Amino acid sequence: MPTRPSSPASAPPPRRRWVTVLCALAATGFLAFAALRVFGLEQGFPLVPLLAYTPYVLPAALVALIGTALLRRLLPSAALLLALAVLAAVVVPRALPSGSDDDGGGSAGTELRLLSLNTHFGHASAEAVVDLVREYDVQVLSLQEVTPELAADLSAAGLDDLLPHAVDHSAPAAAGGSVHAVHPLTDLGDPGRDLGSLAMPRAGMDVPGHAAGVEVTSVHPMSPRRPSSMAAWRDAHRALPEAGGDGPVMILAGDFNATLDHAELRSVLDTGYADAAADTGDGLTGTWPVDGPPLPRVTLDHILVDTRAGIEDFTAVDVRGTTHRALFVEISLPGA
Repeated sequence: MPTRPSSPASAPPPRRRWVTVLCALAATGFLAFAALRVFGLEQGFPLVPLLAYTPYVLPAALVALIGTALLRRLLPSAALLLALAVLAAVVVPRALPSGSDDDGGGSAGTELRLLSLNTHFGHASAEAVVDLVREYDVQVLSLQEVTPELAADLSAAGLDDLLPHAVDHSAPAAAGGSVHAVHPLTDLGDPGRDLGSLAMPRAGMDVPGHAAGVEVTSVHPMSPRRPSSMAAWRDAHRALPEAGGDGPVMILAGDFNATLDHAELRSVLDTGYADAAADTGDGLTGTWPVDGPPLPRVTLDHILVDTRAGIEDFTAVDVRGTTHRALFVEISLPGA
């Protein structure tokens, strides 16, 4: 009696082959993402905005690793383990205090309290902003997307009484910015407007007891949300002043439209800055969007502080009327 021909013993069933292929594709994707992040290979749209979600890719890689391990796919599991280790190495340290929040060589009376906020097309509540300045006893205020109307509302709400000195580069829609302070300010220009982009006013500040002075830039590169804005986004980061040396203590505060996973922002840090949130173990605190687009919250807003100074405190605060969170940091200036 004739018998049915059998399949070769080495050929797996079609369903098992598809499972293996899917596991391999998942491992390849996570490994490619890890390489993209570690080597700073993101170029253009959509890779730059995609990198902002790196902290969310880490737990997704863990889930994929568990799945492939349970399915006993050894090679994909090994690749996913490597991707997971790489992503963890760059993400997890942001949640751990660095232990570098010493006094930076400062002494009594050299602390500086700074608040930064993207006001979202000038829609932030002027009263809420002034209340925060009063509550945190703010000495320097860095604002982005400041419209002339908001500037007038801030004055009417009493900001000028608390911070009488200002470098005001307000403009319609998202184009404006300003720096306000309790100490005298000098307008040092605007690298954003020099590029024909969004305002990034740069202000020198005289601080009593600190001979070198302080320089604050309200940072706001163009958002990398479309291909046409990528060059402006990149050029704005590269135009930011470097830190280090014997000159003024440098502070960059604002909406960088970038996270610590972007090579452009890491290049700015490499000139001599520390990220205040990462330094205090708050580097995974999402700052945008708050009551905005239905997207996972990412860390676009930063306060970068000259490494010659110390970072004593960091807080993120919701503000009525804006999709960004305000950032407060207390800085200890180096000795005079």
